[in-house]
Amino acid sequence: MRDRFPRSMIAVAIAAAVVSAVLSVSITRTSGQAPAARPARVGGKPNFSGIWEANNEANWDLQAHAALAAAVTQPGVYPYDYARVPAAPVLALGAAGAVPGSLGVVQGDGQIPYKPEALLIKKENSEHWIDRDPELKCYLPGIPRAMYMPYPFQITQSTNKIHIAYEFSNTARTIHLDKVEGPPDDTWMGHSVGHWEGNTLVVDVSHFNDRTWFSRSGDFHSDALHVIERFTPINSSLRPDALRYEVTIEDPNVFTHPWKINMVLYRQLEANAQLMEYKCVELVEETFLGHLRKNQLVKHWEGDTIVIDVTRKIPPGDKRYER
Repeated sequence: MRDRFPRSMIAVAIAAAVVSAVLSVSITRTSGQAPAARPARVGGKPNFSGIWEANNEANWDLQAHAALAAAVTQPGVYPYDYARVPAAPVLALGAAGAVPGSLGVVQGDGQIPYKPEALLIKKENSEHWIDRDPELKCYLPGIPRAMYMPYPFQITQSTNKIHIAYEFSNTARTIHLDKVEGPPDDTWMGHSVGHWEGNTLVVDVSHFNDRTWFSRSGDFHSDALHVIERFTPINSSLRPDALRYEVTIEDPNVFTHPWKINMVLYRQLEANAQLMEYKCVELVEETFLGHLRKNQLVKHWEGDTIVIDVTRKIPPGDKRYER
C-alpha cells in the first residue's frame, strides 16, 4: 500500500461526497421529529431505505479470534502468544487500542483459504498493520468491508437504482438494477449490478483495484476480486429492520477457492437517525504525509506515565521523498 494519497482517489472521494451530501440532505430528518412514513415496498420489492450498521467485530478480523492486547504487539515476559503486550506505537492507547474477541463471520471451517504464498503476505500485513491498513489512511474501504466497518451507512432505494452512502470517508456507491456499462478502469468500491431473487437483493460487484483490505488483520486481495452480495430480510414483516448479509468472495490470484462471510445488518430506529459527516481525509494527513514536511511537526509527547519521541522513517531510495 502506497503512503501517498492518489490524485484519482481524491477526485473520486470528492465526487462521492457531493452525491452523498445531496442525498443525505434530501432524506435525513430533523432531530426530534417523528420518522416519516416509509413505504413497505418499492416496485413490489422490500424497501431497504434507511440507515444501517453492522454490530460485530468483522472489521478487526473476519475469522474467529480471542481478544488481543492490541493490533500491534510484541513478546512480553512469558514465551507464550497470549502473553504478548502492546507494542510502542499503540502502548499509550491502553484498552482503546485492544482487539475484541469474535466468533468470526467466515462460513464453513471458519478459515480464509489463502494460497501459501498469499498467506505469508497476509501475516506480514498483520505485523505491519499500523503502516499498511488503508483504513488508517482514510482510503476508500472497498466492498464488502464498507458494509461492516463500525460506522453507519444509508440506503436510498428506487425501482432501478439503489444508492448507498457510507459515513466513513464520505464513500458512496450505486447498485444498478438496470443495464449499464462497466467503468473504464478498476475502482476502489467496485462496479455493482443487482437483481432481485424474490425478496433477496443479489449484487454482483467487479472491477476492483488491489488496494483495499477486508479487515484490520491484513486480509487482502488482488485486482481479480469478484464479490457476490445477498441482502435478505430476516423476518417476514413488511418493514424488516434486520437483513441477512451474505457475501461470496472469489479471487483466484489469492485464494484457493471461493469463500463466504455471513452477518446481520441492523436498521437504526431512532427518530432522529441521520448520517453524520466523517471526512477523515484531513484528519489523517499528518499520519501518512507528515514525513514529507521539511520541518517535522509531530515529534514529542508526554503523558502522566509515558514519554514518546517520534522519528519519521523515509522510504530508502525513493526520490519522491528526498528534500
